[in-house]
Amino acid sequence: MSVNKEKYQEIIKYLDGKAKLIAVSKTKPADDIQVLYNLDHRDFGENYVQELIEKYSLLPRDIHWHFIGHLQSNKVKYIAPFVYLIHGVDSLSLLKEINKQALKNNRIIDCLLQIHIAKEETKFGLNSDELEVILTDDLTELNNIRICGLMGMASFSNNLDLVKLEFQYLKNLFKKYTPLSTAQCQMQILCMGMSADYKIALEEGSNTIRIGSLLFGERQYT
Repeated sequence: MSVNKEKYQEIIKYLDGKAKLIAVSKTKPADDIQVLYNLDHRDFGENYVQELIEKYSLLPRDIHWHFIGHLQSNKVKYIAPFVYLIHGVDSLSLLKEINKQALKNNRIIDCLLQIHIAKEETKFGLNSDELEVILTDDLTELNNIRICGLMGMASFSNNLDLVKLEFQYLKNLFKKYTPLSTAQCQMQILCMGMSADYKIALEEGSNTIRIGSLLFGERQYT
C-alpha cells in the first residue's frame, strides 16, 4: 500500500475548501482508495472503464466516480448507471451517446468538455471553434446531460510560463461561456491542474484539480 496520507492532508489544507480534489486512482488497488475514503475523501478519478466497473463493485456506494480517460462511445453504457462526472467529452456525438445512455438509466449525467490547450499533439480535446459549435448548438433535445464546465491538461513542460499561458487560455474560455445558463449547460467547474502543476492551475482560477502520483505514488503499468 502506497498512500501518502501526509501529502493528502497537506493538499487538502492548501486547497482550504476553495477547490475540489479528485484523487486519480487509476491502476491502484481498491484498498488504496479505501484508505482515502476512510479519511472522508469521496471523489476518485479512473481512466479505464473495466477497472472503474470493478472498483465500483468493491467499494462504498457513496463514492463519486469521475471518468477522466478518453471515453469511447461504445463504452458509455457500462458506466452510465453510476458515473458521477464524465470529464473528457470532446465531441457532440459522444455527448449524444451519453444522453442516450443516461435516458435509459433515468439519470442526468454531468459532463465536462475537454479543451485542447497543450502543445503536444497526443492530447485530446476541442479547439475554441469546436467548443463554440457545441455550446451554440440547439441542445434542448439532450435532456439527460448537463455540461458543467471545462477541463484541460497543460503541456508536460518545465516552462512554467507556457503552462501558465495555457491555463489562462482555458480560464478565458470558461469565463466567456459562464453566462450561458440552460438546463443543458451550467458552467461551474473549471478543471485544470495535476500533480506537477496544480499550484499554478489554482493561481489561474482552477476550482477542481486531479492528483494521482503525489497521493498514490508512481503507477506501475504492466
